[in-house]
Amino acid sequence: MHIKKYFVQYKKLWIIIVLILVIKIFSSDSLIVESFYSTGFYLYFSRILRLLFGWIPFSIGDILYFIAGCWLLFKLIKNIRLLLKRQLSMKIFLWKFYKLILLFGCIYIVFNIFWGINYDRKGIAYQLKLSNLQYDSADLKMMQNILLQKVNSTRIAVTRHYIYFPSKDEIIRKAVESYNDAQKKYPFLQYKNNSVKTSMYGLPGDYLGFTGYYNPFTGEAQINTTVPPFLQPYIATHEMAHQLGYAKENEANFVGYLAAINSPDTLFHYSTYLDLYMYTNREVYYFDSTSSKNSLKELNPLVRKDLIELRQFDLQHQFFLEPFISWMYGNFLKLNNQPKGLHSYNAVVAMVIAYYKKYGKI
Repeated sequence: MHIKKYFVQYKKLWIIIVLILVIKIFSSDSLIVESFYSTGFYLYFSRILRLLFGWIPFSIGDILYFIAGCWLLFKLIKNIRLLLKRQLSMKIFLWKFYKLILLFGCIYIVFNIFWGINYDRKGIAYQLKLSNLQYDSADLKMMQNILLQKVNSTRIAVTRHYIYFPSKDEIIRKAVESYNDAQKKYPFLQYKNNSVKTSMYGLPGDYLGFTGYYNPFTGEAQINTTVPPFLQPYIATHEMAHQLGYAKENEANFVGYLAAINSPDTLFHYSTYLDLYMYTNREVYYFDSTSSKNSLKELNPLVRKDLIELRQFDLQHQFFLEPFISWMYGNFLKLNNQPKGLHSYNAVVAMVIAYYKKYGKI
């Protein structure tokens, strides 16, 4: 009788625990996730989200984040006042803590159903049959040299083709077009119902280190359009990859690359190759810093000028909380099947090398 009473009193908690266990059990088999969730339920559900919110010219997700932030701040201030007035008894505290657990449990469940289960899918390497993702120092230096040539040649092409950089709306439109072109070669990259928007938090994002993000609750992809323009095309295709269910950062990087190189726009090529080159060169630096530094010296002067601009941009937007935010985000990635944390972005290098070995091009 006592057990029954206990269950009834905390039945919401037990329901949440059961649902979390179901999600964990389901997510434990990556093939099932790939077959029934990522290329099944999520594929259609995400299109519905983009259809619902994509036509709205501003980010609904950003507004929801603002409301949630204000609510949390209000609750924090309210409870601090209760604590200072000594009106926060142990019974009240435990009840509030219980409700907080329920809230975070619900968020966790919704997050996973809406998108998060994609962290456990087979992913793009499985779809492209890239079976060997191991590489050695020779492979890395080979890719470093290939990307060096790609970066230099595409930067010259950008100078030749562009009098001015495209507007944010043009970048978004061209990013959508790049996926339309890519899906002719890779049908699983079909992108329907555009929902890519400018972030309302561009300036805070500059100080916190965010260039773009995906909102899993509304299906919107946000781009920080205050960052240097040569970064924005690849940011757009990366965030759109998240919309297609590629949750891991290395996979979103690689899918973004597949889309961007199929674009006829040279700026998209340069933006992508520059990012991939920096990832690769950074990996080379870990075992051969001299080679890494020498490679940077071989960059076209226009590329070096862009990197100086990026460096100055970062220096101008330093903020004491950024390391803490990076630490939190890194741990979030580790909790979601990305044990390397922020270094997961660099893991795209393995995919690029494997892709080159299989297809002979990048």
